[in-house]
Amino acid sequence: MPQIKKIRSLLLSSPYAEEGHPEILECFPNGAKRTIGMVEVTLDNGMKGLGEGYLAVFAPRVFESIVELCAPYMVGNDGFDLNQRVRDLCRVCDYWSLQGAARHVISAFEIALADAKAKSLNMPVHRLYGESDVEKIPMYGSGGICDSKEHFRAELDQLSELGIGLYKIRAEKDDICRTAWILEEAGKRGISVGVDMCQNLADPPQKVKEVADYVREIENLTQKEIVFLEESIGPADPDGFKALRRCVSPKVCGGEIITTPKEMIDRIHDHVYDFVQPDASVIGGIGAVMEVFHEAKLMNTEVVVHAWGGPVAIMASYHAAFAGGGNLVEFPMLDFPLGDEMLGESKSIADGYLKRPDAPGLGITLNEEIEKKYPFDETAVYSCKTLDRGKPSESYWNEI
Repeated sequence: MPQIKKIRSLLLSSPYAEEGHPEILECFPNGAKRTIGMVEVTLDNGMKGLGEGYLAVFAPRVFESIVELCAPYMVGNDGFDLNQRVRDLCRVCDYWSLQGAARHVISAFEIALADAKAKSLNMPVHRLYGESDVEKIPMYGSGGICDSKEHFRAELDQLSELGIGLYKIRAEKDDICRTAWILEEAGKRGISVGVDMCQNLADPPQKVKEVADYVREIENLTQKEIVFLEESIGPADPDGFKALRRCVSPKVCGGEIITTPKEMIDRIHDHVYDFVQPDASVIGGIGAVMEVFHEAKLMNTEVVVHAWGGPVAIMASYHAAFAGGGNLVEFPMLDFPLGDEMLGESKSIADGYLKRPDAPGLGITLNEEIEKKYPFDETAVYSCKTLDRGKPSESYWNEI
């Protein structure tokens, strides 16, 4: 079997969204630019594979350092034995990072090896993990970080053009009129709405009663229903999610920051969520997502992959969705030119559906021209210490 010949860590930075976008004002203190971190694996048959760990968006140098630490343990070993290589990496990292940062890096290695192996075998990555008879999966638009009606309407226009009928917005417990307004506005176009309450960054996070009150007050303003509530309770409070499921009608979901399949599977068996959101670039790679799919099916729990990283992370989660038989995937809506160039035609959307990628590997393009065009910028780092962007008052949204 082909052996691993070389490992390379690669950081690239690209324009992201635009100056003045609410997410930029809140989380990017140095301007509208975002970094991704990748692992490039070269096999001795000449084939190269790319993997990505979501960690680099937040701590690019940490990502780079862990890759450099792990690389010597990979070189010279069988590049096709993905499970054994993941076990090797866990031996290197688990003592000091059983959960957390190192798992993002392990994800990048596993995805890169899968890409190289699939290319070597002239097949798409998803076929390494199972025979998919699904040709397309419906998508939901992931945006809704909007401070004006015009911005919301522009995103709804984008979704209408793509034929996507479900829209995820970001909202906090006090955004009652704002949420009711967008439920009505989206409903005029036949688009349903889910809400990401972003409690992964909240300290302290909101309480179950606060979320239930938020839902009830919105129900008093509109007959349009919220489809799901994502990360509406703090990630360290699984009992809170269970309690919320008992007192609200929208589906309750979460899990994008969970870094081991065991933790997510434990939550599935404990009935914490209506559906779970594993991310291949976070949880340990595509194989880890497949473990989640397997157990979720046994427990009649849906799996909707999280896809908000760079192009390699997104495609890894998409391939996992096809291999696992997913019935919904995330479509990030913010502009990211580097991602568009690397994805090319591999992310093909038609009539609201993601078409199954069937090119060899992940379907990602990386060349010297792209690397030169998007050099790493030390200042392009997502800040988890969110800034107050000065949102419009609730009275602005009173027109239902």
